[in-house]
Amino acid sequence: MTDIIKSILAINPNAIVRVTDEDIKNIVWLNNTTPIAEKDILAKQKELKTAFDAKEYQRKRVNEYPPIGDQLDALYHGGVFPKEMTDILKAIKDKYPKG
Repeated sequence: MTDIIKSILAINPNAIVRVTDEDIKNIVWLNNTTPIAEKDILAKQKELKTAFDAKEYQRKRVNEYPPIGDQLDALYHGGVFPKEMTDILKAIKDKYPKG
């Protein structure tokens, strides 16, 4: 679950608060921060959780994709890049050849 402070800061990025035991009833509003209604914090918390859950596939994919350098190298060798990019990459590869 998205924590309470993250939810509060999503509503008011300038809020200064302290929350004890991740309990919505234990919020201390500091430095004259205007309190936010519990219902609004809970609604934002639910919204952030929904957005987080919707991107689970991204978190699962990221660890299984090959490194971006390998992906780009495959595109380069596959002739997929536009000529301008291929020329730039070839110049760098020629400047710094493999061992």
